[in-house]
Amino acid sequence: MSAWQEQRAQRNRQSVVRLRRALPDIFPSAVLSRALNRPFVPPTPRLAIDSYWRAHPLRADRLARALAAKSGPPAGWTWRLGVSRNSGLPATFRSPPAPYRECAFAGGAGFCCVCGQPVYRFGWHTDLWNAGLNKNATWHCACVIAWQFWNAPSGEARLLRRLQARRRAQSGSRLWKNAEVDHRVPLFRVWTELRDTSWPKLLDYWGLPNLQVINREVHVAKCADEARERSAARAVSMSAV
Repeated sequence: MSAWQEQRAQRNRQSVVRLRRALPDIFPSAVLSRALNRPFVPPTPRLAIDSYWRAHPLRADRLARALAAKSGPPAGWTWRLGVSRNSGLPATFRSPPAPYRECAFAGGAGFCCVCGQPVYRFGWHTDLWNAGLNKNATWHCACVIAWQFWNAPSGEARLLRRLQARRRAQSGSRLWKNAEVDHRVPLFRVWTELRDTSWPKLLDYWGLPNLQVINREVHVAKCADEARERSAARAVSMSAV
């Protein structure tokens, strides 16, 4: 064993001791199993949970959308854009609509600003410990990862490529190494044509149901077609005025 491996082993032994000392009587078994098998064992339950969701962004995506469906939209909410960051409104239609991030509808401490559901101990989404709301949190650990995934799905290109068996969804032809993540329904069309879709069904257009991996040259051609479509729509709008 090299000196570095010995240092890592010593660090992991210390982390395991810290983790087990801090563990409550009830803890998600899948999270604990993964934590104990990491090359670097997370030393706290919260870090173990964070590590678990970071390793499973698609599960986080599904869970966040399911929790949002449980909450439903706040009364009187509509999808709008804003210019002030303090309002909580997204500055662009490329950002997922999130009513509970807006100042007017935020649930406050103990409620997730993405899905609107209560946040419990360790940022978990169910109260396994009968400890009540976590007043120090406004995010579920899973919703943090889902939010990052929705805003930057290209970061999970390798995972999505593997999910498609490294084949294009339409033709079945091989995906090359330069393949890129694409939204099947472009987000500008979601904003212009599907804006009245009920929330959180809108989130499907940022999540896995609307994502695909396509070869770069196909993606470039698709983006060019979409740009021409947007340009033509603007021309028609201006001529009508």
